[in-house]
Amino acid sequence: MELKAGYKQTEVGVIPKDWELARLGTVANFRTGPFGSALHKSDYVYGGIPVINPMQIIDGKIVNTPRMAISETAAQKLSEFRLFEHDIVIGRRGEMGRCAVVQLNQSGWLCGTGSMIVRPDARLESRFAQRILSSPPVIAAIEATSVGTTMINLNQGTLSNLQIPIPPTYAEQQAIAETLSDADALIDSVEQLLTKKRQIKQGAMQELLTGQRRLPGFSGAWDVRSLGSICDISMGRTPSRLNAAFWGAGYVWLSISDLKSKVVSTSKEEVTPLAAAAMRSIRKGTLLMSFKLSIGRLCFAGCDLFTNEAICSFNNPRANTDFLYYMLGRTDFSLYGKQAVKGFTLNKESLNSVEVPYPSLEEQTAIASILSAMDDEISTLEIRLQKARQLKQGMTQELLAGRIRLV
Repeated sequence: MELKAGYKQTEVGVIPKDWELARLGTVANFRTGPFGSALHKSDYVYGGIPVINPMQIIDGKIVNTPRMAISETAAQKLSEFRLFEHDIVIGRRGEMGRCAVVQLNQSGWLCGTGSMIVRPDARLESRFAQRILSSPPVIAAIEATSVGTTMINLNQGTLSNLQIPIPPTYAEQQAIAETLSDADALIDSVEQLLTKKRQIKQGAMQELLTGQRRLPGFSGAWDVRSLGSICDISMGRTPSRLNAAFWGAGYVWLSISDLKSKVVSTSKEEVTPLAAAAMRSIRKGTLLMSFKLSIGRLCFAGCDLFTNEAICSFNNPRANTDFLYYMLGRTDFSLYGKQAVKGFTLNKESLNSVEVPYPSLEEQTAIASILSAMDDEISTLEIRLQKARQLKQGMTQELLAGRIRLV
């Protein structure tokens, strides 16, 4: 393949001609965390100097939970392992690629036994280096050359010999790091908003589905009715596995593992028209629920489909099915089921006896409308978050290879 003008082929792939391919050891120094024998049980205290190990490096950040800390006296004896602002702390055992830049408020903390300090010199911007060290190609290179059979162990030799692409100026490295940090900030903001919306929905469900809060225009006591009195419950079935003619492309056939979203339209397995002819089809929009082993997984049929014998369908409903979806999601089915050989299970009789609160159909519809709107909002945010993550992944690949230049 002909190289694009201004680019060159290197050991790590195609990079801009003005980028340098350098051994990490020529632009950074290393320090491996102290051996465990350097610390004693009496050195660990509450509220002391934090000691950072790989488990505390999450998504490119140092998260001091669970908190491991030692006394200032013990820390003074290990001063060579102190972390400073702009250092990179990287996990050297197990999962490779766990690394983070030390922030100002973390300066003075200690590098733990399972970690290593990478201290870039003036030619290498720390945040850019952290992105390189956590990128898939570099992780693969580390894993290919690290020692260990049951658990990979990263050592200074591997890091020192690691070939990394470096833009010619500190400013370009900084621009790349800041752009990716902005992408992270967008993802963080959407995640926080999504968490808030989910919490709001949980609070709304707790109040609306128990009658603690009534919507305007509604009052009076709620009824309690059995599930069997407000819908007809049917069970699915599994065509014979001995007949290959029953299995293949044709119709959606759900098992419990397929019940992963509010509306389900696809399945891992399908049944053929031959098998479907001997079974009762479940109409699109029907509420479904698992009632064996993994009890209480709920969804709506996104198309006409079939299910196995561990999933029931609620037909001819005399209730708002969206309301029923939310109410059954809060039901304690352990009050009705029994322990079977393969785990906790329900049957048609016990399902019919399940009791659910039953306000008027008008109030059910009003409650379901509010909760469904919240679900729609959450779904929109989930899609937005997925797109933001995909965008960041693509940006990372392009920026770290120099295919997109910012300066």
